[in-house]
Amino acid sequence: MGLWRWRRRGAKASRRYPVPLTMHQLWMVSLSAPVSRDRGVSRTTLYPFARIDGDGARRWLAEQWEITTREQLVGRLDGLSRSGYRARAYRLTGVAPLAWDAALYVDIARRGFACGLIDESDAWTALKNIVPRVVGTYGSWSEYADHYLLGRQVWRDGLRGGEDSSGLPASQSVADAHLQALLDPANRASPWNMAPWDAISHPDRTR
Repeated sequence: MGLWRWRRRGAKASRRYPVPLTMHQLWMVSLSAPVSRDRGVSRTTLYPFARIDGDGARRWLAEQWEITTREQLVGRLDGLSRSGYRARAYRLTGVAPLAWDAALYVDIARRGFACGLIDESDAWTALKNIVPRVVGTYGSWSEYADHYLLGRQVWRDGLRGGEDSSGLPASQSVADAHLQALLDPANRASPWNMAPWDAISHPDRTR
């Protein structure tokens, strides 16, 4: 029984969700690409991992965001959509980096889908809800990346000022290198190259 369950959890996500994303769907998923640095993630599917790992998604949401129910997930998404961390960033810098909150928003929605707190339809609805604000704020993936890094820096500085800063996340230089790789036009694996910024403003199509 235990071995069978391990195999099921480790199955390739593409086998359970084989339909490729449309251009608009890939664009929406790609909003969370800056957050997705870990090995085993998927940046080109709604499911956030290359292999099925609902337990991992559930643990991460509980430990990082104190999300264990659908209601808590929806509430957190609503908070990120309305103000998020950009309110504090604006007080400190005069700039409200929506990209940081949008990336977290999409990442949380995808993980919520992965562990069953929301279904696939609800996940896509959540992603669609953030699109108009993002499109109205930025004109390129490069602009989006710049604001993501700004928001992350303010957030990380806030952690550094806490009582226990021993568990700080990756340095800003690591995040910057990841963003540069996503923006590199020669990087054929980058979802930002697969779904250019202006793709969301044109009729959707299959890939």
